[in-house]
Amino acid sequence: MKLRALPVLAGAAILALGLAACSGTAEATGSAGADETSSTSGFAVDENTLVFGVVPDSVDTETNYQPLMDYIAEITGKSVEYHESTDYAALIEAAAAGKVDVASFSGFTYVTATNNGAKLTPISSIVTEEGQEPGYYSQAIVPADSDISSLEDFKGKKVCFVDPSSTSGYLFPSYNLLETGIDPKTDITPVFAGKHDVSVQKVGEGVECEVGFAEDSEVEKSDAVKVIAETMVPGAPLVYSSTLPDDVAQKLIDGLSEITIDDIIAAGIDSADTDSFRSVFYATKPVDDAYYDLIRDICKETEAEQCQG
Repeated sequence: MKLRALPVLAGAAILALGLAACSGTAEATGSAGADETSSTSGFAVDENTLVFGVVPDSVDTETNYQPLMDYIAEITGKSVEYHESTDYAALIEAAAAGKVDVASFSGFTYVTATNNGAKLTPISSIVTEEGQEPGYYSQAIVPADSDISSLEDFKGKKVCFVDPSSTSGYLFPSYNLLETGIDPKTDITPVFAGKHDVSVQKVGEGVECEVGFAEDSEVEKSDAVKVIAETMVPGAPLVYSSTLPDDVAQKLIDGLSEITIDDIIAAGIDSADTDSFRSVFYATKPVDDAYYDLIRDICKETEAEQCQG
């Protein structure tokens, strides 16, 4: 679950300035609503239901998101239906087909979905501690007892990635490998684990994967791996379907743009007042489509197939 946030690294800012813009651009809008509507008047299912889509990050994904879904139900007056796709590609397909109303994407998944025709508008990104800005780490990991100490040592190895559409589990790792002179398609044996926690597990076991990548929130749970490199990536967005009616979209914007966990608890969501939810949620900070231009830049540099519409 991409709810981690740490101070932004200078390298990410330099990278953003040094790369050209990616050819694909998002079709997100900055306003609450859009002219186009689906066959169900803008809703994925019906006017009484909001479908909440997520990328399948770990076995705890639904549990982590439940208080947020309860809060969305409270502020909109709608039933909120949980939708976890089998993989990232399936979520992108669902978004492009108008089958989700609200979602928590990775940055790369958001860019890929909009490049493939999904009408989405970013609202905010989640941070986990006071004073933080959106963002989290893509971490390169090796077994805890490994002698491997740098990305250069990944050449020729069986490397665990998460999913071809994962920001911290594939796009940024691919860019970092290319920067060290390693072709992520031909100089290694790529293995796609499907979820961040599974990538961590497989690297720790050292059988299917000798080394790998995953997001920091899953890596920190394991004593079986150690981190040998890391890169800050843009915070994962909470988005809404731009085909939703204006009044519903505005409720989501007002309710999710800049809130704290105390606001959610004050709204009557008792499930948010737990140590487990506090560990993954402190507040949201507004983000817009331009915030993800860094990902589009890296799309161009890596020539990642998933970036293309």
